[in-house]
Amino acid sequence: MAEQVERLAQDYDILLYSNAVRDVDLGKITWRRVPALPRPHLFAYAWWVLANHFCRWRDARNGGAAPALVYSPGINCFDADVISVHVVFAEFYGRARHALEFGGHPVLTWPRLAHRHLYYRLLMRLERLVYTRKKTVLTTVSARAARSLQRYGREESEITVIHHGLDPERFNPEARARLREEARGTLGIKEDEFCLLLVGNDWKNKGLPTALECMDRLWEPRIRLLVAGQDTAEPYRQTIERLHLEKQVTFLPPRPDVEFYYAAADLYVGPSLEDAFGLPPLEAMACGVPAITSAQAGVSEVITEGKDGFVLDHGEDSERMSEIITLLFENESLRRRIGENAAKTAKQYSWDHNAEQLRTLLSKVLQQKELQAGIEKEVGIRDTAYGVPGKIRE
Repeated sequence: MAEQVERLAQDYDILLYSNAVRDVDLGKITWRRVPALPRPHLFAYAWWVLANHFCRWRDARNGGAAPALVYSPGINCFDADVISVHVVFAEFYGRARHALEFGGHPVLTWPRLAHRHLYYRLLMRLERLVYTRKKTVLTTVSARAARSLQRYGREESEITVIHHGLDPERFNPEARARLREEARGTLGIKEDEFCLLLVGNDWKNKGLPTALECMDRLWEPRIRLLVAGQDTAEPYRQTIERLHLEKQVTFLPPRPDVEFYYAAADLYVGPSLEDAFGLPPLEAMACGVPAITSAQAGVSEVITEGKDGFVLDHGEDSERMSEIITLLFENESLRRRIGENAAKTAKQYSWDHNAEQLRTLLSKVLQQKELQAGIEKEVGIRDTAYGVPGKIRE
C-alpha cells in the first residue's frame, strides 16, 4: 500500500485512513489517523473496522467531500468500491486447519491457537458478507487467489490479477554482492557453508516443517537454514533437537532491511501450504538468489520451472525439494545461471508496473460510477444509504 499510494498520488487526491503511516511521503497525501486498539489482534481488527467507518462518517459530516472511490486492501470496510484481495482466508483455513489442531502443539501455545481460530472464523464470515456483493470490484495478487473467490460466486474472468511488485533499486544482484560478506559474517555463515533462507510469518504455513524434513534427509553439516520472521520457534525446538539440527538451524528476528538476509543466502526455500502470492521468493529472485516455492503459492505463476526457479507440486514434498537442494548445492554453475535468470524475471515485477495496472483499474471503475450516476440522475432514481434503487420520481 505504501508503494501504491505514493504512485497513485501523482494522479489522484488521496485521503488515507490508517492506524499509522511509515515509509510514505505525505507531501501529496492527506492522512487521517484512526485510533488503534492494543492486542490481541482479533479485537484490534474488529475495532479497526468500526473505527475507520466512524472516522470517515465524522469527516463527511464535518463538511468533507464524499470520496469518488473507496479502495481497500482486504476487508477493512463494508463500502469499498474496489478491494485488493491478498489472501482468501476460507481457502487458507481449509488447508491449514489440521496444522492448527491443539493436539499437535505444546499446551503453552494453545491460547495463540485459539486466538487464530477465532480470528480466521471472523474473517471468513466477513469474506462471505463482502465478497459476494457483485457491486464490489475485486482484484487479486494472483490467479490462484482469483480462483479461490469462486466459492463466493465470483468468476475468475471478472477479477483483475495484479501481481505484487518490488523495488529493483533495493533488490538486485549488485546489492546482494555488496552486502554478502558483511551479512554472512554477522550471521555466522562460514565461507564453505551453503545457506538456505525462509522469510515470513506463520512458519508452518510457509513450509518450515518441509524445510526441516529436507535438512534431515540431506544430513549435510555444511548446509545451514536461516528462518526469519514473526512467529514462535518453540513448536519446532523438539523436532530440531530430535534431528540433531541445533547447529544448522537459526531463528532470526525480522529486520527492515530484509535484503541483508537475502545477501547471506545461497538458496531461498518457501514451500508454502497456502499463499495468495508470497513476496519473499520474488525479492530473493531479484537479488539473484534461486528460489524454491510450491504450486500453492501465487508467486509460482511468475516462475518457469528449471529456468529461473523451481516449483514443487505440493508444499509438503520434502523428497523433491531435497533433490533440488542437492542439485544446486553440488552445481555452482547451475546455481549461478538460475540466479541470473531469476533476477531478470523478478525485475519485470516492479511497483511502478503494479501501480500502473491498479491505476488503469481504478480509472475504469470511476468511469463506470460516473456513467451510472449520470443514468440515475437522468431517470430520477434515488439511491438509499445502502445503494439499493429507491422510488422513481414522477
